[in-house]
Amino acid sequence: MRVLSGIQPTGRFHWGNYFGAIRQYIDLQHEEASYYFIADLHALTTIHEPERLRQLTIDAAIDLLALGLDPTKAVLFAQSDVPEVSELCWLLMTVAPMGLLERCHAYKDKLAKGLPSGVGLFTYPVLMAADILAYDSDVVPVGEDQVQHIEVCRDLAGAFNARFGQDVFRLPKAKILDHSAKVPGTDGEKMSKSYKNVLELFEPEAPLRKSIMRITTDSRPMEEPKEPDGDHLYQLFRLFATDEEREEMSATYRRGNFGYGQVKKALADVSQRYFADARVRRDALAADPEKVNAILRDGAERARKAASAVLLRAQRACGLR
Repeated sequence: MRVLSGIQPTGRFHWGNYFGAIRQYIDLQHEEASYYFIADLHALTTIHEPERLRQLTIDAAIDLLALGLDPTKAVLFAQSDVPEVSELCWLLMTVAPMGLLERCHAYKDKLAKGLPSGVGLFTYPVLMAADILAYDSDVVPVGEDQVQHIEVCRDLAGAFNARFGQDVFRLPKAKILDHSAKVPGTDGEKMSKSYKNVLELFEPEAPLRKSIMRITTDSRPMEEPKEPDGDHLYQLFRLFATDEEREEMSATYRRGNFGYGQVKKALADVSQRYFADARVRRDALAADPEKVNAILRDGAERARKAASAVLLRAQRACGLR
């Protein structure tokens, strides 16, 4: 089974990125073949500062490696280092119906909000399809909000195969990521860069603790017993805590006579412990940028080999080459 997924470098990774996706990508790297790319071409729809994009791309690579992505098991590369994908995107555009793209939610949502939306956003699902099809992917791990894009990918692959009478593209399936571990932000809503409520994975300890201490809580009296399962502060704590620590904290909530500051301090402590080894690995990788660049170059070379074979099939099918 061949797995593929990409992640946009539109900001530093946060707790929601890790528990909602990255941790599961790392688990899937033990499959027969796994391809993970940093989607810098997709990021161009929102980031227009070249130095910032370059830095976020390398930061994303360092973070993924520090968190446990193993380049000997998974292929890690920057999207823009595989030009075959861009050409494949054009071939797919020649069979892409306008109506199909107009129904895609990312484009529709921006239109509904009156926000500017360029051709890049409109054709985003086609580039995403090219990313997936270029490596003969079997499975694409995505959140529920991205399932539509996998369906578009399958539609485009099927249309191309039918148009040219050949089975050029393998039709992938979506693997819905497990979001049972809810990751609320500092305001209790879903953690998202868009909501400006994130806690970054590798933020220095002092500012991260300050951010944790600013997490919104309710105004119930200290002595009042509280149910932990409905509390977003406890939901964050349980992501990092051991079973024993969860039971102890649950008992504290139900007993009452505690302050939320006590829980926030415990959250800061367990989160620091959880990512301690990853922080050490990240510091070492950040101090050796050539090692990271070498990993990306090797990944791009391996990815291009796979993508070139798929592109050649597509070119020959439609009369090129």
